[in-house]
Amino acid sequence: MKSRALHTTLIVSLLVLAWTNETVGQNPNIGTAGAKFLRIPVGARAAALGGAVVACIDDPSALFWNPAGIVGVRSAGVFFSHTPWWATTKMSSAALATSFEDIGSIGVSFSILSMDKMEVTTELKPEGTGQMFDAGDMMIGVTYARRLTEDFSVGITAKYVNQRIWNESANGWAVDIGTQYRIGFEDLTLAMSMMNFGPDMSYDGTDLDVKYDANANAPENRLSPARLAPETYPLPLSFQLGLSMTAFRTDEVSMLVAADVVHPNDNVERVHVGGEFAILENFFVRGGYRFGYDLEGATFGAGAMLPLGDWSVSFNYAYALYDLLPNVSRFSLNIAF
Repeated sequence: MKSRALHTTLIVSLLVLAWTNETVGQNPNIGTAGAKFLRIPVGARAAALGGAVVACIDDPSALFWNPAGIVGVRSAGVFFSHTPWWATTKMSSAALATSFEDIGSIGVSFSILSMDKMEVTTELKPEGTGQMFDAGDMMIGVTYARRLTEDFSVGITAKYVNQRIWNESANGWAVDIGTQYRIGFEDLTLAMSMMNFGPDMSYDGTDLDVKYDANANAPENRLSPARLAPETYPLPLSFQLGLSMTAFRTDEVSMLVAADVVHPNDNVERVHVGGEFAILENFFVRGGYRFGYDLEGATFGAGAMLPLGDWSVSFNYAYALYDLLPNVSRFSLNIAF
């Protein structure tokens, strides 16, 4: 049974990787993708590990990385994360996951990227018109995951994606698919996830309505009503394959190591590596590195888990280093009950 699960994981991974290679090769928008907020790392623990988490994530935050991971939620759990992003933008996320013995695991996730309002400027009024505008992105997902064997789990997420800039908005949908498989040597786990598979999106709104001069050489002609036709853009599809394992363990301390390879549809392949040092299974120190990025690099973090009877509360913090751009802090809270 373990051999069959391993073969299934490898076959699905290779098929998805081959499909994404073919898709990227045929995509006329190669090098570009929209809804990039879907690529912002969610969760302080995951971010501190450099994003190398598809094989070792097992709480409600798995909904943002690998939907198969929520089978690790024993009863129920909630997750909250906040990231002060650059300039006046900020990213907030929340997730809820619960498991049922005979049914499987179900989860709901939500992310929103928001910004402070800004004043509208034009060529004639570069100092501002007095009008204010803002922009925001949103994702809502529903997930189902299940253990097919004791060591092999699979999950799928259907999600709604919305982007808005003032009076224009774009709406779309996407699907995430993930697997996790404990190979049988210690706790070595192989996992894969395909994120943000869906049709192209495009903006629509009242500001696309314009007046068109069909003949600029005829000053007396009437302007005709017209509508700008925005181009479509693909979602940030990515395929991630990862391994994780506890390198050593004693009664007091343990060390988890993980590595992921990421294949995006709009850039070169990337590699994520990370490690987590646990003390008494209650205090954690983490670090990671993200290879193949122009601006991103080392990540660090720490966390604490407080048992409260049948409940447990985890606080996590991450700090990511960037070149040219300000470094980024992340905060997250996990409650298991």
